[in-house]
Amino acid sequence: MSKLTIFTALLFCSLANTNQGYAQSSIHEAAVSFFSPLPSVMPTTENDSPKKVNLGKKLYFETSLSINKSQSCNSCHNILNGGAGVDNLTVSVGALGILGKRNSPSTWNAGLHVAQFWDGRTKTLTEQAKFPLFDPKEMAMPSEDQVIKRLTGKGYLDNFEQAFPEQALPINLVNISQALSAFQRTLITKDRFDDYLAGDQGAISEDEKAGLAVFIEKGCVACHNGNVLGGQLFMKMGIVHPYPNKVDRGVAHVTGNPSDNFLFKVPSLRNILNTAPYFHDGAAVTIEQAIIDTGWHQLGIKLNNQEVEAIKVFFNSLNNQAIITIDAQQN
Repeated sequence: MSKLTIFTALLFCSLANTNQGYAQSSIHEAAVSFFSPLPSVMPTTENDSPKKVNLGKKLYFETSLSINKSQSCNSCHNILNGGAGVDNLTVSVGALGILGKRNSPSTWNAGLHVAQFWDGRTKTLTEQAKFPLFDPKEMAMPSEDQVIKRLTGKGYLDNFEQAFPEQALPINLVNISQALSAFQRTLITKDRFDDYLAGDQGAISEDEKAGLAVFIEKGCVACHNGNVLGGQLFMKMGIVHPYPNKVDRGVAHVTGNPSDNFLFKVPSLRNILNTAPYFHDGAAVTIEQAIIDTGWHQLGIKLNNQEVEAIKVFFNSLNNQAIITIDAQQN
């Protein structure tokens, strides 16, 4: 924690010392120093064959992977027809009606994050894909054998044989995870901000540029930077002013280390206007409240209404334009 605190403090000081420079140089130059466009292909896709990706897509929408056949991955991470990869609930409701304890993170761009889950308990999408299947607060399947039985009964053997042709018994948890992660690595958002970063000055409006300037000058980029505008750091929730929720200790629940208390992965801001409510506990119902609370708890500043609105306007440029559809006969 101490290294993160020192890093953040130094970055904040650096931002404070360069704020005046933004008025003299173009906001575009400032933007490209903090952000980068999303890649067209995610890392580690070398073994993601089209058949593996197609299988993963089918599994993503497969309700038979939940105990009572009521939920799929898409139930809590909706990506269909403009879905933002979340369920827009404070916390998700599992197949058995049990409430989870955290807000559902988006599956869009998830493979570009440093780790998965709010507490980073897994590093990769492949590792992550195993957890929800057996979590009683999520899909609540009793065992791997039951998962295999379900998929075999649904006629998945041919799909698995095509995706994993060299295996005698291809329907297994490892391959399920690999297929799901292969599909999720295709979930890359597309927005106007990337066009702007690539040099198209007209891709975002003057008001959005003004909001971008406020976003940078207020120090939001200390944590929300890089190609997904976040997702690369674990920071204490309540760096400057304590965050009200003291029940969820974040990373400390995984490590058992008190120094990790209230550390959470910094969320990505791509498509952020469509992923309400906000924070790990879904406590901020509106984007305005999320901006105000982040300014206070993380930066120690009280943003005024004009600054909040300006940042919100900038977020419009991050709206996802990519669309996922599914054949009605797929499942």
